[in-house]
Amino acid sequence: MPTSKATVRVYSTETGRVCPDCGQPVATCQCKRQQAGMPAADGIVRIRRETKGRKGKGVTLIDGLPLTAEELNALAKVLKARCGTGGTVKDGIIEIQGDHRELLQQQLLQSGYKVKLAGG
Repeated sequence: MPTSKATVRVYSTETGRVCPDCGQPVATCQCKRQQAGMPAADGIVRIRRETKGRKGKGVTLIDGLPLTAEELNALAKVLKARCGTGGTVKDGIIEIQGDHRELLQQQLLQSGYKVKLAGG
């Protein structure tokens, strides 16, 4: 019996959420991981400073890195140690607390990335 989009199972009481594409539990689904593997990038890493939504506190954002989530976390750890501050990785963007654009630009250039300071 062929299945249509109207009869695709998305939840099971035994396994929880189910991937609508492959029918596997979301925790073990391979098709979503392959799609989310590496983001599309133009080859330029952009560094910008932002305070929006942070009560005036500035953070430095680094995006455009053609890395997987694990590689982003490893690079973020190195960059946070280099700046001596905290930070995180959210949605493929590295956030470093404070304004460290020049220092991060030098570090990423040494790592072989094409870097551009974006914004004001």
